[in-house]
Amino acid sequence: MARALVLARRGLTTTDPNPRVGCVIALGNERIGEGWHERAGAPHAEVNALAAAGQRAEGATAYVTLEPCAHIGRTPPCTDALIGARLARVVVATIDPNPLVRGSGIARLRKAGIAVEVGLLEGEARTLNPGFFQRMQAGRPYVRVKLAASLDGRTATADGESRWITGEPARADVQRFRARSSAILSGIGTILRDNPRLTVRPSVVRPPLRVIVDSRFRTPPGARLFRESGPVLIAGVAGAAGAAQILRVSGAEIAVFEATQGRVPLADLLGLLATRGVNELWTEAGPTLAGSLIGEGLADEIILYLAPRLLGASARGLFDLPGLLRLEESPRLKIVDVRPVGDDWRVIARLENTGQ
Repeated sequence: MARALVLARRGLTTTDPNPRVGCVIALGNERIGEGWHERAGAPHAEVNALAAAGQRAEGATAYVTLEPCAHIGRTPPCTDALIGARLARVVVATIDPNPLVRGSGIARLRKAGIAVEVGLLEGEARTLNPGFFQRMQAGRPYVRVKLAASLDGRTATADGESRWITGEPARADVQRFRARSSAILSGIGTILRDNPRLTVRPSVVRPPLRVIVDSRFRTPPGARLFRESGPVLIAGVAGAAGAAQILRVSGAEIAVFEATQGRVPLADLLGLLATRGVNELWTEAGPTLAGSLIGEGLADEIILYLAPRLLGASARGLFDLPGLLRLEESPRLKIVDVRPVGDDWRVIARLENTGQ
């Protein structure tokens, strides 16, 4: 199963909106076939592993990181392929949360006389697909909020200068997170201040959807967003149809919401993204949008890059969060990873409101 998880990671940037899945076929102590889901619409991991094993699969054991599908989607059911290969046993890391599959794949295998075991390295398998599980179970993507700051928690100088607080290794690390994400979220403040591309370098087969929270549709039609390949979605509120139409001409897709206190309702936006198959959402935004995601309980992880420099009290802070009167009211986080990235440090902290 550990080998199957390694294989599944090969699809880290290519399988959306499907999960990353790996499979190993073993006969005794010998691995006779292995495969992974390479991209959406292509054969699933089990089918690739069975093809590699050939006729030797009869009587063997399949180790698969997610419950085999039992429904017809863009590919035939994997359960049919496993049954047809006359396997003796299937070991599943975790049940598929997709309502079209959940438990039915295991039941179908058992009905065909194949022994099924569930739960081997389940935590590792779920960690590989946090967005897929969250989208299926909660109806929204898994949201990561990326921040870069000085050691005293400042993101920019008082006049807004922020390039570059962190070094090249940290910026390359950000590109890896972008590449595995279904979409990249930012706000109009960042667009107007930095004019970013929000792309993946080097380019990937499946460029992430770029989503801009822009209540009044102030994104400039000449923004660099529109000069790069890949889709752009701009989310605003009703009442600015003229400005929205100009951005449609520039190539953006427009999503209009009923305003909540004059702003885009973020929970509704995340729900929309889930219906579009967005599993993991990578956020690069200023303190207002970042603070809103955290304050509304919609952020799952904070990924903070800390640079060995000090910017002082007048520099800009990380989040706009409401003031607290009591320490116990503060959002609770669990630090799950700390490591050096070049001269900087990367801290990954998980918000405790999500249950992931």
